[in-house]
Amino acid sequence: MTKKTEILLIYTGGTIGMVKDYKSNALKTFNFNHLYKNIPELKQLDCTIETVSFDEPIDSSNMNVKYWIDILEIIEKYYNLKDGFVVLTGSDTMAYTSSAISFMIENLTKPVIFTGSQLPIGDLRTDAKENLITAIQIASARKNNDEAIVTEVGLYFEYKLYRANRTTKINAEQFEAFTSANYPAIAESGVHLKFNTSFLLKSDINKKTLFRKKLNENIVILKLFPSITKQVVQGILEIPNLKGVILETYGSGNAPTEEWFIRLLQEAIHKKIYIVDVTQCVGGSVILGQYETSLQLQKIGLINGKNITTESAIAKMMYLLGENIDKTDFKKHFESPLRGEMN
Repeated sequence: MTKKTEILLIYTGGTIGMVKDYKSNALKTFNFNHLYKNIPELKQLDCTIETVSFDEPIDSSNMNVKYWIDILEIIEKYYNLKDGFVVLTGSDTMAYTSSAISFMIENLTKPVIFTGSQLPIGDLRTDAKENLITAIQIASARKNNDEAIVTEVGLYFEYKLYRANRTTKINAEQFEAFTSANYPAIAESGVHLKFNTSFLLKSDINKKTLFRKKLNENIVILKLFPSITKQVVQGILEIPNLKGVILETYGSGNAPTEEWFIRLLQEAIHKKIYIVDVTQCVGGSVILGQYETSLQLQKIGLINGKNITTESAIAKMMYLLGENIDKTDFKKHFESPLRGEMN
């Protein structure tokens, strides 16, 4: 008899873990210890599910590096005991959290699937049940040789599985809350669950899986807008202990050409502050030097974020800074895909 796939369900907080008390009309935390009782459909899946919950579930707005490490340590503790992982978090910061976990696990050989919902699991019209059931099904999906089909960090929402570090939340009211503008869905759920195998990351089961817990939080996002002032830019770049800047530029990486702006960036780089050029556009890529408005940025040594998302750039910056990589190697590593986060 074939051994059932063993899945660990990790609940950190978020809308998906809430149920409505119809007597008081208030929301209360769902008891994941009674998962099969409340969602009997899960019994039809060919897997066994164990659940672990944060002692105190958190709202996604309170998500931070400490909780990322907590999630990672749970995965690390159970890594050799389970075949796959499903992580439930609030959707507002899910793209950040799942991107961070993708960088924090090196040589991942098992599925780690993030999901959540727009409505509580006990709501009449909830998307929570479908998202949860399908995420577990994806995490337990195996090839004919019993190897996992997905061996990367994914984000499943509203019938689509995306590479997590390619995602952005685009809607606060629709069930289709996320998009992956620069990379196709790696699986789609309809009448059948179809995996786009050519787009999946390939893992090497002979390499040791490593868990990286050193992240540097001394970074900032600087979003450009017309008429941004010297005082604003200078104030941000002179933040004490600042190590990295995600510079959200226009279009394909364009920025003002004023002398003061370029000079402030150059001075920051001389202070060993890493500055990554990412586009404000949901889709597309930074192409430094394509226009005169990005040529100076290229000359002074900005890091080309290419088509990485801001969420993924934040996570990658924290990860690389935590690894204390040499300045020359830092630029090379950031401009190269480490977990499939950029082309």
